[in-house]
Amino acid sequence: MAAKTLKFIVTGNSESPSKLMMSVRDFSFAIDEPESLGGTNAGPNPVELVLSSLAGCINVVVHMVAAERNVNIRGLRLTVEGDLDPSRLMGSPTEERPGFSAIALTAEIDSDASAEEIDEILRIAETRCPVKDNLNNPTPITLRCAPVMHPALA
Repeated sequence: MAAKTLKFIVTGNSESPSKLMMSVRDFSFAIDEPESLGGTNAGPNPVELVLSSLAGCINVVVHMVAAERNVNIRGLRLTVEGDLDPSRLMGSPTEERPGFSAIALTAEIDSDASAEEIDEILRIAETRCPVKDNLNNPTPITLRCAPVMHPALA
């Protein structure tokens, strides 16, 4: 029996060239650039959210896999670092990609399990994490413009 496909939807309303107010389920938050990049520092920037999404997904999947293997995780600290050349983003001629050239995730796990068992949990979690999959593999993305209704016509 095939699993049901889940659809996730987020909506953002621009408040300035750098600040986007997001709505996700019952949550609202700002995406913004730091002042050093022309923003108002009202929230994490888009690439910081990508790294945070990877950490959040690994957190969930590590705990799932550990529970499946009857391993108790007392604590989990994840650090994610990404290297990004901003040249293309800023419009400078370059052969470099605009996205991360490398991402490294370090997991510090407090558990009574052996180092080998923890390594296996991380290995399995890595294969099951949807965010890691999206970062590692091409995913079709469609950008389209929706017609905007003039407020007086709505």
